[in-house]
This record gives sequence, structure tokens and C-alpha cells, in this order.
Amino acid sequence: MLRTLLKWLVLSSFCLLLLALWKGKVLPSVAEVDSLLLNEPQQTQITQAAFATSKGGVDYKVQPLYDYDLVGLVVSKHDAKTWWDYLHREWNDHLNIMDICVVWGNNISNGVYHELTFSSGQFTCNIRADTAEAFAAFDQTAISNNHLLTDQAALAKIIQKVDIGDQIHLRGRLSEYSHNHGFAFKRGTSIVRTDTGNGACETIFVDSFEIIKSGSQPWRRLAWLAGLILVASIVGWFMQPVRFND
Repeated sequence: MLRTLLKWLVLSSFCLLLLALWKGKVLPSVAEVDSLLLNEPQQTQITQAAFATSKGGVDYKVQPLYDYDLVGLVVSKHDAKTWWDYLHREWNDHLNIMDICVVWGNNISNGVYHELTFSSGQFTCNIRADTAEAFAAFDQTAISNNHLLTDQAALAKIIQKVDIGDQIHLRGRLSEYSHNHGFAFKRGTSIVRTDTGNGACETIFVDSFEIIKSGSQPWRRLAWLAGLILVASIVGWFMQPVRFND
């Protein structure tokens, strides 16, 4: 009897986990989006000396160019620590902990983000439109792929909690950064929202990061619960005594 119950718990919790993980990535409706996200990012040119910082045993030089203030909806993300990311390791890039692809403004107000599919590569944000009408309605100046830099563990912990569907507010500095750890590495930043292709991403040394509103929070909690039940059920299954048929 217990073995049968455990079998059904494994199957049902696994299905529930898959459903919750999928629902946890669903983007909010226009009505659920804070009006702050209708605003464009704000940037101000600054004159600030380059500064040195260290992370992961690598010494970096960071050159701030602009103060930057961004409020937006996260539609895709890439964690630099994910198992298939090899470029950050090869480039000794420990400052860039996360990339987030964010939309705001017209892309929020007209709801077109629901008609698009977003995905992230190691350094890119990819967009696919389901229809020609959706692509025409999409404002390509109201989206950005943001390389987030920090040398602060507490701030990194907050940033790494972000997920698709979250509404965020960050402040920082558009910056160039470099190192000479084994080879010469340098990375720049976009300073306009109208560019595309290679080099069009914003590189931001983050000063503050806030999740204004988490997306699909109940489904995310359910995913954790389903995961715990799944693990407990599997452990319980293997702890059952072995039965031999005569």
C-alpha cells in the first residue's frame, strides 16, 4: 500500500513541478504591470576616474561612463554560473554575474510582449515574433540586454533571485571593464537604445537592485513544494524493503 502511494506521489509531484516551473515563467498581464515601467531608462554622463576591484582572484579595471536608472519587465535572463556557460570561465569574467533582457515603455503599454518569444544566450537576448503584425508593433528601442556587474556578495545574492516575469528597478553606471589575467580582456557598453547586434548591450556596474514585483509568485512557491515532495517520495521509495517473489 505504501509503495503504491509513494509511486503516485512521485508521478503527481513530478507533473506538478513541471507545471509550476512553466507557469512560474509566464509574463504578467498589462494590468499587473506597474506604471513606472512605462518610463524610459534615464542616463547622465559622468566624469569619474576608473577604479580597481577584484573578484574570483582576478583584478579588474572599471571605467564608469554614465549614471543609469532602469525600470523594466524581465522577459529573459542568463545566469553566468549555469553549467553550459563556458565563455565567462574562459574569459575569467567573474564580475558579470547575470544578464537580464528587459522591456519597458511602448512594449508594455501595447501588450506586444505577450506575442513574442524571448530567450537568452551567453551574451545575447533573442526575440522571435509569432506574427508579422507583432513584429511591426514591437518597439526595438524599448528593450535592452543588460550585463550586470557587481563585486558585492550581498548585492549579487539579490540579483540572482530575479526571474522571468519580475518587475525590477536598478541603478548603476554604464561602464567599460577590463583585466590582464593571462590575456588582455576588455568589454564596452552601449550608451544608446537604438543600436542593434554585437556591442548593443548595456554593461552596468550595479549600485542597487530592487524587485518591485515578483511574477507568478504562487507558482514559484508551488514549484518548491512539489520539488520537496518529489525528493521525499523518491527517498521513501528507495527506503522500502526489497520484496522477492517466490
